[in-house]
Amino acid sequence: MISQTTKYALMTLGFLADRPGQWVQGGQIAEATRIPANYLSKILNQLRKRGFVESQKGWGGGFLLREQALAQPIGRVLELFEGPSLVRQCVFGLRACDDAHPCPLHCRWTRVQSEYDTLLEKTTVADLRSGLQP
Repeated sequence: MISQTTKYALMTLGFLADRPGQWVQGGQIAEATRIPANYLSKILNQLRKRGFVESQKGWGGGFLLREQALAQPIGRVLELFEGPSLVRQCVFGLRACDDAHPCPLHCRWTRVQSEYDTLLEKTTVADLRSGLQP
């Protein structure tokens, strides 16, 4: 349902959430999460531009999860990497599938989409913490 890039972004945020207030080098993140360093660099740049992380060059620098990012819903991360909310399509690919002209799975699929939307709205970056000490 979500791209590898988005999965990596969520993993990265979870890794940083486990290290509140700590600057972490990109190489450390790449090694711990097994995300290719070049790929991670692009992800971190997007997260920085959107205010999830701060970056600092030089000795003692790296990446830091911004405190206010902890309260952000993970739906914002999906929007960043997947674009505006995923297009709601019929399971069967029908163009005219709505409450007035439902496909055989319309009612069930609508409930699944609603639960998924709730998950994205109610789950925050803080919820991505593993609870493990670094």
